[in-house]
Amino acid sequence: MNDPRPRIGALFAYDWDAIGLARQSGGAQFDGAGFDLFTFPSNARLVGFDLERFAAAQARRGARRRWAGVLSNHEQFGALAAALVAERLGLPGNPPEAVLACQHKLHARRVLQQVAPEANLPFAALEVDYGDDIPDGIDYPAYVKPVKAAFSVLAREVRSRAELQAHTRFSRRELWVIRRLVEPFELVCRARLPQAGSAHRMLREQPLPPHTPQYNLDGWVHGGEVRLLGVVDAIMYPGTQAFMRWQVPSRLAEDVQQRALEVARRFLGAVGFRHGFFNMEFFHDPATDRLTVIEFNPRMAAQFSDLYRRVLGVDPHAMAVAMARGDDPLAVAGGAPTAGAAASLVYRAFAAGEVPAMPSPQRLADWQRCYPDGLLFTLPKQGHALARDFKWLGSHRYGVVHLGGRDQRELRERCRAASALLGWPAPYAEPSAATAAEAQRDWTLAPDPVPLD
Repeated sequence: MNDPRPRIGALFAYDWDAIGLARQSGGAQFDGAGFDLFTFPSNARLVGFDLERFAAAQARRGARRRWAGVLSNHEQFGALAAALVAERLGLPGNPPEAVLACQHKLHARRVLQQVAPEANLPFAALEVDYGDDIPDGIDYPAYVKPVKAAFSVLAREVRSRAELQAHTRFSRRELWVIRRLVEPFELVCRARLPQAGSAHRMLREQPLPPHTPQYNLDGWVHGGEVRLLGVVDAIMYPGTQAFMRWQVPSRLAEDVQQRALEVARRFLGAVGFRHGFFNMEFFHDPATDRLTVIEFNPRMAAQFSDLYRRVLGVDPHAMAVAMARGDDPLAVAGGAPTAGAAASLVYRAFAAGEVPAMPSPQRLADWQRCYPDGLLFTLPKQGHALARDFKWLGSHRYGVVHLGGRDQRELRERCRAASALLGWPAPYAEPSAATAAEAQRDWTLAPDPVPLD
């Protein structure tokens, strides 16, 4: 008997996407493809990986299996691969050039300068190859990050030429990984968006003051309309740029959320983004009321899908499947919210000696029994992979937990109890009011940003 469910190509659908798409199995079939960048031997497929070749193979597969749509929320390869496949098969999707324009951070800054300069930062390319001598004439401190990367890899503030030089010196093993992560994107970008320039370099930006609140605006584009899904608050470990948790509902004022949406609308229109979910990371300084874009991600922030389900009663993964087929995501039936507040809790260590043990099977069983509504990912690493985390990210993310509560108070209490059961310190520290006030006093609003000379 033929299965009447439509068949969807799901590229690089791991972790949060595996959970989100499993919920849709009653209404669709999914053909998976791709590999996990963070597990061996799956990530050995980085050797010789070619995005165009991969997309062509998936397009042939999609034609044979009569895909009704294709989707991916994977930042490194999947979003661009899905756009290439959709283009080949004539399925709903974004032009590959729009995805490239979002993911090439230097090009995105240039576009933002044209359409929303008030939300941009002073920026410039760091025109040196990895390991080359850093030129004189750079003002410090500076915030540097790769032109193409994900998960804040190698993004950090540097305070001197020596610090920047050390940050861009890599071992042969590290250079091998970096080049193979970037080269698939580089080859497509060179052919489809040559004006962006090479992605094999770094970008420097004017740093914002410490403790400037950070947010994520999530939305979608369908039928020419840019829609707001919601805003997620990003809370950092005190004194660092490392995410401690993401939480909803947002504390950001509604009028600021609408301003952020308008910036996104202008940028997305300029790059030709016309179909699917997007995520805009941004700062908002309450002392100056200044909104500053960090970057645009041309896909759903899949980690937040579960948070929106808990608090808003909507399922972004179900909406994404509908859009992959060309349907209106607003027609997707929602459910009742199960929490008044929810958080994605990130457990980190900042030195190798601080990494706690993974929970025993008995602890895990006890945890699941006590928190049947919770989601838990354990992310153990060792050896070169662990050392690379500390160098590239400044910390090691060893676990992620999702929980909900009636309100923020109950959520905090559940987080602390759940963390104790795992044997991990709870990610619920807050920067002191004095520290935040001091940061605001030290910050003076710069004029409208222009590229750094």
